[in-house]
Amino acid sequence: MKFVIDNKIPYLRETIAAMGVEAIYIDGSSITTADVKDADALVVRTRTVCNEALLKDSKVKLIVTATIGYDHLDTEYLNCADIAWYNCPGCNAGSVAQYVRNCLLLMEQDLQLDLHNTTLGIVGCGHVGSKVLYEARQLGMNVIVSDPPLGGLYKRSLEELAEEADIITFHVPLTEDGDYPTLHLADESFFNSLTRCPIIINTSRGAVVNNIALLDALTTGKIRQAVIDTWENEPRILQPLLQQVYIGTPHIAGYSAEGKTNASNMVVDALCSYFNLPHPKPIEPPSLPADFKYTGNPLELYNPKTDSDLLKKNPELFEYFRGHYPLRREHI
Repeated sequence: MKFVIDNKIPYLRETIAAMGVEAIYIDGSSITTADVKDADALVVRTRTVCNEALLKDSKVKLIVTATIGYDHLDTEYLNCADIAWYNCPGCNAGSVAQYVRNCLLLMEQDLQLDLHNTTLGIVGCGHVGSKVLYEARQLGMNVIVSDPPLGGLYKRSLEELAEEADIITFHVPLTEDGDYPTLHLADESFFNSLTRCPIIINTSRGAVVNNIALLDALTTGKIRQAVIDTWENEPRILQPLLQQVYIGTPHIAGYSAEGKTNASNMVVDALCSYFNLPHPKPIEPPSLPADFKYTGNPLELYNPKTDSDLLKKNPELFEYFRGHYPLRREHI
């Protein structure tokens, strides 16, 4: 049995080896038809587009993506080709919530926001959005939510959030059709409709926010500032936008050790379940250095400005920063 695995997925090698299968580790953006032709399973991240062009005439039976989102999987083709697929819903929700919370703390510190008198609008209240909701309430913020598919208290429109929220944060999948498409959910017309000059946060998928329209909104003062972790056309991002945003990071909001460990364990679960393999011992996140001192300030555990400063100085290293991300823990 042979698995082809994205070599940037952490903490997997020892565990996969214990499963007694052959594993080939390849850069996710470089996986080819030749690589997967005789593979039984493919383990990927967002950088590998899994479609007919990659998989036709292969023997792949299973694809597992170590991510919440799966818009890089052509699920219609996979279903027709009888190729099973799994994603990892909720794996890094805590990590993204930590990122958003700490960005809010930085805004309080740097932008003179009084969080107790600030309204946060959350677009999408699934695995991630619900954790962001909890963290914002812990900070004493007023929170309103728009997630029409959920209904009830969350059946607020984006237009309502635009009228009431001081900060709007997006936590939706990227979809192009259906009743609630999210492609360019925040577009030129959205930014032109704003009257409150809010701060925009996007940690969902890059194309949920039209980056050119966002740059114009920043330049013309339609929004106060922006925090962007996910970008259109990654890794070839819009560099003038990067230089203008308050915080701009290389799609690493979900990259805590806990988030990565959760994803890797879910990958192993899927592989073992599908192929009826013996289940190894669960993967545990690595410990922080013994000399690390924590006084209780969440920014000591993780400060998003560190990642932002690195990317703004070296935007050409977008993929390098993702592939060589340092140890980050959500808690002690």
